[in-house]
Amino acid sequence: MVTVKWYGHCCYQIQNTATILTDPHDGPSLGLPTPDSQPDIVTISHPHEDHASGRHLFPDATILEEPTHTQIKGATITGVKAYHDDAKGARLGPNTIFVIEVASIRFAHTGDLGHPLNERHLKEMGHVDILMQGIGREPERAEENIAKLNPKVVMPMHYNTPGIIFPWFQLPEVDDFIRDKPHRRLGGNEAIYTHDTLPETTEVHVFSLEK
Repeated sequence: MVTVKWYGHCCYQIQNTATILTDPHDGPSLGLPTPDSQPDIVTISHPHEDHASGRHLFPDATILEEPTHTQIKGATITGVKAYHDDAKGARLGPNTIFVIEVASIRFAHTGDLGHPLNERHLKEMGHVDILMQGIGREPERAEENIAKLNPKVVMPMHYNTPGIIFPWFQLPEVDDFIRDKPHRRLGGNEAIYTHDTLPETTEVHVFSLEK
């Protein structure tokens, strides 16, 4: 059993024997609540403010921010080298995809992936059950990478949410992304998953920060 909690934007908590927090914001800089997590591990896909401004909140956590392969408290974590743009990082820098396996469920958090996944990425990532995918600036690219990975669950991130402060570009609406896709609105920011109860075909699961 794995508990997943969404703190807004690209910050998800994955909890089983270890508590893992992805791309932590600090809350106020994005107009969102501060994550109330106590993680063992923090993964940071890249150092841009909206993905890393909260790293100082967790001084006791192990910080992972480079391509790596490690096991910590029952979680196996692989960092896969990628880029934030389609020019091998020349414009926006590197971006690490983190694949996290806990309780026989394989999660992938793509950060701000800015290009199509190639054969190397797919081989290093392996099978993905639950994909945390930014829809951000280029939803069509997100669609392409989802099709390549064919996960059981897609958890969208990096989209417009009530109150968010994001001055860099207009964030897309999640309603546009889920239209014509099998989806579930979870009605809160937390859900429990087991390997045996994952859907047979891809579903989009939408969390909410509104209680």
